[in-house]
Parts: sequence; structure tokens; C-alpha cells
Amino acid sequence: MATLDNIQAALDQVRAGTLAVHAFSASTRAETQLLAQLPPRFTEVLNDLLDRLESSALFSEESCSFSQSGLLDNLQLWIAKAQERLR
Repeated sequence: MATLDNIQAALDQVRAGTLAVHAFSASTRAETQLLAQLPPRFTEVLNDLLDRLESSALFSEESCSFSQSGLLDNLQLWIAKAQERLR
């Protein structure tokens, strides 16, 4: 669970504006041991969310078709579901 705690802490930093989206995305994608413990669908969903989050970071909130805050909320939900799955 330490890895999920690390992802949670990084997500909190993104929300606070102290960690860049691309740095968060790269560090989260690098958690290959965690992802190997989860069903493949978790990796697919995570990669999709991270791709959209990276895209949203390139534009202002108004000009992007993805809501960055909505994507961060979905990443929070992904973390919760992964925690449930790993119990």
C-alpha cells in the first residue's frame, strides 16, 4: 500500500500546484510493480486518465475538452478502487 500512498501524496501535490502534471504522470506510470498486482483493466484506465490529464495540462481549463479537476477526481477514485482490490 506504500506505493498507493505515494501516488496519493503526489496527487495531492498536483492539486496544490506544487507538482507538475507531467512529473506526476511519469512517476505514476513508473509504478510497474503496483500495476502488475492489479488486473490489466486498472492499467488501461490509469493510462487513459493520465493521457487526458497530460492533454489538459497543455491548455487552459476553458479551452480543453477535459476538466482537469474532474480528471483528478477520477484519479482519486482509481486510487480508492485499487486500494479495495489490493486488500
